[in-house]
Amino acid sequence: MRRIGVIPGDGIGKEVIPEAVRVIEATGADLAITRFDWGADHYLAGKTTVPPDGFAMLDRDFDAILVGAFGDPRVPSNIHAKAILLGMRSQMDLYANVRPVRLMDASLCPLKGIEPKDIDFVVIRENTEGVYGDLGGVFKQGTADEVAIQEDINTRKGVERIIRYAFEYCASSKKLDASPRRRVLMCDKSNAMTHAGGLWQRVFKEVAAEYAQIEAQHMYVDALAMQMVRDPRGFDVIVTNNMFGDIISDLAAGLQGGLGVAASGNLRPGKTSMFEPVHGSAPTIAGKNIANPLGAILSAAMMLAHLGMAGEAQKIEAAVLEAVRQKKTTADIGGTLGTRDAGEWVAQRVASR
Repeated sequence: MRRIGVIPGDGIGKEVIPEAVRVIEATGADLAITRFDWGADHYLAGKTTVPPDGFAMLDRDFDAILVGAFGDPRVPSNIHAKAILLGMRSQMDLYANVRPVRLMDASLCPLKGIEPKDIDFVVIRENTEGVYGDLGGVFKQGTADEVAIQEDINTRKGVERIIRYAFEYCASSKKLDASPRRRVLMCDKSNAMTHAGGLWQRVFKEVAAEYAQIEAQHMYVDALAMQMVRDPRGFDVIVTNNMFGDIISDLAAGLQGGLGVAASGNLRPGKTSMFEPVHGSAPTIAGKNIANPLGAILSAAMMLAHLGMAGEAQKIEAAVLEAVRQKKTTADIGGTLGTRDAGEWVAQRVASR
C-alpha cells in the first residue's frame, strides 16, 4: 500500500484537492491517504507553519505528497506559504520541477491553427536554487537610499543534475502519440548573465555529449518566449533555471487552456516527491464553487504514474480528456459545471472504466 500525504492549503486549494482525492479513490488504487491542515488557518490559529519535524516526517512516512495552493490575504507576508511550499522544495531537495504542456482540445489554445498534436512538451525547471533561494537582503529600507539585493545562486551540482534529469527524461519518455522525444532545449540569458549563464552553457555541452541520440538546442529566454507564442510546435523538453522555468511554464500553460488545467510534479528521483496544480490560491474566487479542479486532478494522475500506477493514471487522463471534449468542465474552459460537479463527473468516468 502506498502512503499519500494531502495538504489542501489555502483558497481554492481547499476546493480542488478534495476533488482530486475523490478521483484518486475512484481508481480503486491501493492507497492510504492522510490529510494535513497546514495553511493560513493553521498558522493564524497557532502561529505555526510546519511542525518541527514536518518535512522529515513526510520524507520518512509517505511515498508522495499532493498539495493544493498557498496564499491568503489575512497573512500579507505570506510567511506560511514560503515556509511550507518553498520549505518543502528545499528541505526535501525536490530539485526537479516537471510541468507537462499538452493541449487536450484545439478550442483551449488561443493560437490559430494549432491542434492537440502540435503541443506536447515538458518544461523541466531547477527547483531549489536561483533567485528563489532567498539569499540577499534590504539595506536602509523605507528610505530614498533603499537597496534590495536578491542573489541568483547556481551550483555546479544543481545545474548538472537538472540538465542530466532533462536528458534522461527525454530518453525515457514518449509523447501521447507514442512517438519518442528527440530534443532537449536549454534556455538561459547567458548573453547578459554571463557568470551563471556561463556555468549553464558549459555543463549543458558536457552533459549533451553523453546523449548523442538526443538533439541539444539552446535559446535565450526572451527568444524562447517569443517563439512559444509565435509557433510552439517542435518543442520536446525544455530545461532551465528556477525563475525562467516559473515564467515560461506559466506562459506555456496559456497554450493549453490556462493555469486551471496545468499540472506539475516536484521530484527527487527515488525519494518522496510532491505534486501540485500550477495555479495559486486565487482568494478572489475561493469558496464560490467555480475553480477548475482539472489541474489538481491531472497532478494526481502524475503522482500515480510516478508511483508506478500507470493504469490508474491513464484512466484519469482519459476521463479528463473526455470531460474537456464534452465540456463537462468549469466555465473558464467552456463548461457550465461547478468545481464539485466537474470533479464528480471525472470521478464517475474513472470508476466506470
